[in-house]
Amino acid sequence: MPKIVTIVGARPQFVKSAVVSRALSKHKNIEEVLVHTGQHYDSNMSDIFFEEMKIPNPKYSLNINNISHGAMTGRMLEQVEKVLNIEKPDYVLVFGDTNSTLAGALAAKKMHIRVAHVEAGLRSHNIKMPEEINRILTDRLSDILFCPTDKAFQNLKEEGFEKYDTAMFLSGDVMEDAVLQFLEIANKQSRIIDQLDLVDKPYLLCTVHRAENTDDPARLKKIIEGLNQLTETYELILPLHPRTQNLIKKNRFDLKIKMIPPVGYLDMLTLLKHCQLVLTDSGGLQKEAYFLGKFCITLRDETEWTELVEYGYNYLSGADVAKIVGISHLLMKRVFEKKHHFYGNGTASHKIASVLAEV
Repeated sequence: MPKIVTIVGARPQFVKSAVVSRALSKHKNIEEVLVHTGQHYDSNMSDIFFEEMKIPNPKYSLNINNISHGAMTGRMLEQVEKVLNIEKPDYVLVFGDTNSTLAGALAAKKMHIRVAHVEAGLRSHNIKMPEEINRILTDRLSDILFCPTDKAFQNLKEEGFEKYDTAMFLSGDVMEDAVLQFLEIANKQSRIIDQLDLVDKPYLLCTVHRAENTDDPARLKKIIEGLNQLTETYELILPLHPRTQNLIKKNRFDLKIKMIPPVGYLDMLTLLKHCQLVLTDSGGLQKEAYFLGKFCITLRDETEWTELVEYGYNYLSGADVAKIVGISHLLMKRVFEKKHHFYGNGTASHKIASVLAEV
């Protein structure tokens, strides 16, 4: 019986692993062991996801968080290695582009354990981003690469991965699987619209958490200025990452937006479903907006999801105040028409599970 150790640590990974684990459970010949690094430690950003999506509690919780990138990755590497020595899996399964992703892949590869990477091949072409470093290194360490889009698959081919001892699969995106599976549950269970008194009230949904924005006071100030200007016309809802909130306080920025604590996945799906527009620096939220038929303004200078920009579903504003405000006003006048299907139509997790069951 093949044994897979799955490494998760951050919100997007909880969502992705939920649907993949569900698909893996249908293959009786696979044993999965879940390891939570603790990278996201706030209960609203960690525990609630396991509760809402009925993910089994992790067998190992490493509680590694709130330290620098290097220290975090190093400590995860050390602790994951201990887990792998105990479990002796056939594969380590990692998701996305966080420190948990790289640490899991690196620990496995040094122990000659095969690595499977979900969401392989994505590139922002901005090597200053920690996420870009993590995804490039993880791809190179991996034995099986599951690409969410044609572009991601092509990126790997252009980088010469066909010459390496790796297997590449165009799987589709497990985030679409998650939206399709959990939206119906969110419709029944989430009360966030009533709680925030948003029934029949138009609003824009915002998130800001990427280090490239939050760690640069000048960029963060401009983003806040742009969002503040939008409050003169629209209501904005901002589920605020604790780290971002602390940096706003530290820099004494005046934020006029309605801030709320981080929300669980079901509440976020509900907020997305009912909003008029999304402004975010989150990679996952860009796609979730597209899945739910919402235009998105990405508060970055580039994105991994280039197809959404190319076909007019997503717009890059960076930290430019005029772009943030101007594009928002423009998109509020447009009707969203979904004419493309980039991400596999909800079949990605089953494709991934089928591959892992056979190798």
